Amino acid sequence: MAIQFDVLEAEALKLGATDRARLVEHLIASLDEDTEIEEAWAAEVEARMEAIDTGAVDLIPATDAIARARAALK
Repeated sequence: MAIQFDVLEAEALKLGATDRARLVEHLIASLDEDTEIEEAWAAEVEARMEAIDTGAVDLIPATDAIARARAALK
């Protein structure tokens, strides 16, 4: 296994900075996979879309939401 790692590391280090950064991002993301959290977010998205589709919530323009947030921070 160590030999495979050494070969992989050597090949990865041959990549340009941008590609190495992308590789690192993908590797780190693969460590953070949590299906329970992903499923919870998917359910939340579905619930929010349903609320919008049925008119259960009132939508406001983003500019109004930002203005309200800024006013609340003052």
